[in-house]
Amino acid sequence: MSACVAILAAALTACGGGGSSGPIFPPVAPAPNPPAPPAPAPVAAGTRTTVALLETTDLHFNVRSYDYFKLAEDKSYGYERTATLINAARKEFPNTVLLDNGDTIQGTALADYEALVSRIPCTQPLSIYKVMNASGFDAGTLGNHEFNYGLDFLNQVLGGGLDVDGVDGSKKCAGPTFPMVLANVQSIKSGKPLIAPYTIVTKQFTATDPDGKAVTVPIKVGVIGFTTPGILNWDKRFLEGKVSTQGAVEAANKYIPELRAKGADIVVALQHGGLDASPYSPTMESPGLYLSKVPGIDALMMGHQHGTFPDRGTNPGYKQAGVDNKAGTVNGVPAVMASSWGKALGLIRLDLVYDGKAWSVDKTKTNVELRSTQTGKDSAGKAIYVDADPSVAPLIETQHQAAITYVKTPIGSTDFRMNTYFADVGDPGAIQIVNQAQADYVAAYIQANLPQYASLPVLSVSAPFKSGYEGGRDYTDVAVGNLAIFNAADLYLYPNTVYAVKVTGAEIKGWLEAAAKRFNKISTSATADQQLISTFPGYNFDMFTTPDVQYEIDVTQDVGSRIKNLMYKGAAIDPAKEFVIATNNYRATSGASFIPALDGRATIYASPDANRDVLIEYIKAKKTITRATNGAARSWRFTQVTTAGNVVFTSGQGQLSAATDAGLNNISVLTADDGSGKGRSVYKLDLSK
Repeated sequence: MSACVAILAAALTACGGGGSSGPIFPPVAPAPNPPAPPAPAPVAAGTRTTVALLETTDLHFNVRSYDYFKLAEDKSYGYERTATLINAARKEFPNTVLLDNGDTIQGTALADYEALVSRIPCTQPLSIYKVMNASGFDAGTLGNHEFNYGLDFLNQVLGGGLDVDGVDGSKKCAGPTFPMVLANVQSIKSGKPLIAPYTIVTKQFTATDPDGKAVTVPIKVGVIGFTTPGILNWDKRFLEGKVSTQGAVEAANKYIPELRAKGADIVVALQHGGLDASPYSPTMESPGLYLSKVPGIDALMMGHQHGTFPDRGTNPGYKQAGVDNKAGTVNGVPAVMASSWGKALGLIRLDLVYDGKAWSVDKTKTNVELRSTQTGKDSAGKAIYVDADPSVAPLIETQHQAAITYVKTPIGSTDFRMNTYFADVGDPGAIQIVNQAQADYVAAYIQANLPQYASLPVLSVSAPFKSGYEGGRDYTDVAVGNLAIFNAADLYLYPNTVYAVKVTGAEIKGWLEAAAKRFNKISTSATADQQLISTFPGYNFDMFTTPDVQYEIDVTQDVGSRIKNLMYKGAAIDPAKEFVIATNNYRATSGASFIPALDGRATIYASPDANRDVLIEYIKAKKTITRATNGAARSWRFTQVTTAGNVVFTSGQGQLSAATDAGLNNISVLTADDGSGKGRSVYKLDLSK
């Protein structure tokens, strides 16, 4: 009997004095139970299916093929082109799982706009998540850069739910519509993982039974994620005392058996890290060689290093023991790393066979590949790229235009072109202004707040953050004329914060020796062309740009013995003298490979202010930036030597005038096009001048 009928019957009985003169209602039959869904048909032993695991990684908020620093389209990257590859893969493979490997929410002016300038409202997802939601991602993990804007912002853009100090985890916001997983970061407050360590995505896949008949089978795909423990150093101001980390191997050994016990048919590890042959440590950034050995992982997806794997070229970037580029495996586990910025889609094809009890991977049919958005070159040697998926751009057009308007905000002017095309060989034109801003900021803070250091000299180091890694257009290039916010973002690419460290003269020398790894050792007697620039990243090539510090780099010497005639104010630097160096949070807290003190112990001031914002305020205060005052101070030079053959390096095509403008008269063009299709020329450096 329903509640309404029961109440009405009771009322009528009361009115009739309990007699039988009132109307009599027939009994109400209980509602029938809904029919049980049909039991799934059993899967026959010998049934086979194929799944294509698709990876994006290190998108860094590059939704559009657009350079906010140059205010121009750049077809060489952008998720809108990766989306085209995803669509094609889905047409080719009926069974796909689309996964993202982190470093997704930071990296462009649009990212900063939505996080710092005009914070995205709780009711809207981040633009990058909006397009990923539309693409139907199945799961993702967090990279180190997901923590750059703090835990409160991360909580919001993930949709809420973080149980960690200082955050309202009950807040429900728009976020990714797919699960995010992370197994090796824990909340100190709760003692539990910051977000779910893993998820099981159940997919209905087409398959073929032993009789050749097409059937549909449920496959449970376990997805587990790991990030780089360096987050505790790099974003210490946000994370200290709030989260802890665990090694990827330790976390995998803990949770993968749980995944299997809960019925995962296959397990995919999303490791926001790459490959490093160093001995395993729970704090290592790139433990892929060791994670691959954990039992139960069927596929390994990597990232963080912005590299490509498998690399089937003549000189692959990864060739450590256990790495097989031809097979696309790491210690026998199918693995992929899909570059960065949406330039490629990783694909691991697994063939699965059912034995009557469980699914297993037929390793004889596994295939791993990278699918690049660059499809070839035209007759002129210019790169050709896949077309953008036309459905992506309209989804974020309003935010895209708002970010463009923001970055056009004027802050000053410059009388010289500020670029990094020749920063590797001595042009301080785009570095000095950064060093000046950092040193000015730190010196003012010390005078006001840290009197115990007020007598120490304050210096600054910075690096050419854009130095050609992504190709001939990957250089800072700020034109003569008005300076806007987007120019400052070009001069300082990352959302780092200013840190100050106290070091000795001897440690300064060690720091510079480490930075000089940027160069290969040059033989004076070799007659063949010698490449000057090594694989050591340009963003680690720290340099001074002040008349107060002078030194030479002798590239004919071994690593560790290259810094000559290091002077401070005209005299040999005193190894015991103390200095304050303005730098960034990354270098100050995770630069122990430079000098041991850069593990955090040398930090005397951990600023909350971004290096880029400090630079913007400095330019605003100065208003007019000039070559003479802000872009001509060369602290270092190469030691003069004569070489039998050419010493060469690559930079952007047609940029020799930038070297001439900087007063570098020992550079000439050797080859106008280096043949890479990346817009680079080969230049010759005459070390005898």
